[in-house]
Amino acid sequence: MSRRNGQGRQRAGHGRYLRTLLAGAVATVAVAGTAGWAVGSEQVAVTGPVPGAAEWRADRGPDGPLPDPASATPAEVARFFQALPAGHDRALAERHALVVGNLDGAPVELRYRANAAALRQERAAELRRADDASTPARDRAAARERAERYDRLLSGGRRILAFDPRGRGQVAEVYGDLRRAEHTAVVVPGSDIDLETFDRDSDPYGTPTGMARSLYRATGERTAVVAWAGYTTPVGLGPDAATGRLAEAGAPRLTRLVQGLTANGSAKPAVFCHSYGSVVCGLAAAELPAADLVVAGSPGMRSDNAAGLDTKARVWAARNDDDWIGRVPNVNVLGLGHGADPAGAGFGARRIPAATAEGHTGYFAPGTDSLRAFARIAVGDHDFGVSDAGKHSLGGRS
Repeated sequence: MSRRNGQGRQRAGHGRYLRTLLAGAVATVAVAGTAGWAVGSEQVAVTGPVPGAAEWRADRGPDGPLPDPASATPAEVARFFQALPAGHDRALAERHALVVGNLDGAPVELRYRANAAALRQERAAELRRADDASTPARDRAAARERAERYDRLLSGGRRILAFDPRGRGQVAEVYGDLRRAEHTAVVVPGSDIDLETFDRDSDPYGTPTGMARSLYRATGERTAVVAWAGYTTPVGLGPDAATGRLAEAGAPRLTRLVQGLTANGSAKPAVFCHSYGSVVCGLAAAELPAADLVVAGSPGMRSDNAAGLDTKARVWAARNDDDWIGRVPNVNVLGLGHGADPAGAGFGARRIPAATAEGHTGYFAPGTDSLRAFARIAVGDHDFGVSDAGKHSLGGRS
C-alpha cells in the first residue's frame, strides 16, 4: 500500500469517526423534555426585565431612585424594600405590578399581590382583544384562550411568584409558605413548558405544577416548593433541544430567582432539574446558592463531571432503565449534545434509586422510590442508599 493511499484511508477513517460523533450529537435532539417526538421550532429566548421597566426606572422611592431591574442584585433589591417606610411597597406594587411581581429580592407576599394584579390587567387586555371585531378571528380565539389561562392562575388563592406574558409566557408558583418553611425546593422543568403547559391534566408529573405539588405532599408539606417555568424552553425536537443556547439564556434567570429567595431569608434550596432543565441547572450551578442539585432524566449538564460544575451543593442524579433519555448519546461536539451522563458511574454524582419510576416523566409520581428519595433530600435527610460513586468521590460536598 502506498503512503498516499495510507494517508487517504486514514483521513477517510477520521472523517467517518467525526461523522459518527456528529450523528450522535444530532441524535441528542431527543432531549425534548416532556413532549413527544415532534419536529421542533427555533425559539427566541425571553431575557431582560419585563415590560414597564422604563416606567419603574423613571419613578422614585422616598430616598431616591428605585433599584434597576436589569442591574440591581436580588440582595440589593431586598435591602431596598426592607428600608422602605410602611405602605410604600404596596404603592409601588400598585403602580408597577408586572415589574414588582418579577423583581427577585422583593418580599414574596408583595410579589404574590403584584402578580395577581398583573394577571388581572393582562386578562382584561386579552378580553378586549377577544371582543375587538377588527381583530382576525384566529387572534380573537387565541386571546380568549390566554385570558382563560390567566383566570386559572388567579383562581383558588394560588401563590404566583413570577409572571411574564412575553413570548409563550413564563410563570412560577409556590406551594407552601416560603417565609416560614424550614426547607425550600425549586423545580426546574425541561422542554415544551410554558404558560399553556405549566399545568395540565395529561402527563401531570411532566409539568412544573405536578412535580412541585407531588414533592410538596411527599415531604408532608414541610418544604416550600417553587414550580419555576421562568425560561424559554425548547419546543419539540430540533437544534434548541440539542444545544445549550436556551439554557444559557435561562441560567441567569434561575440564579436570580434562587438568590432572591435566599435574600429574603429562605434556606438554601434543593433544586430539582428535569430533562433539559438539568442543562440550565448545570450552567447555573457555580452561581446558584443551593444546598442540593438534583437531576432526573438528564441529557447532560454541560460538564464532564460533578467537580466541573464548581458548586458546593451536593449533586444527585436519577435515571430509570425505562427512560428514553438513556438512549441519547452523551456527547458534546461543535456545541451539539450536553456531555457526560450525570447518572453514569464516572460523573461523581450521588445516584438516586429510580427502579419504580416509569418513563421520562415518572420520577415525581406518588409511590415511586425516586419521589421518596427526592422528599428526603428536600427535608435535609441525606443518609440513605447512596450508590454509584458513593459519598467519598463527589463533585459537591460530602
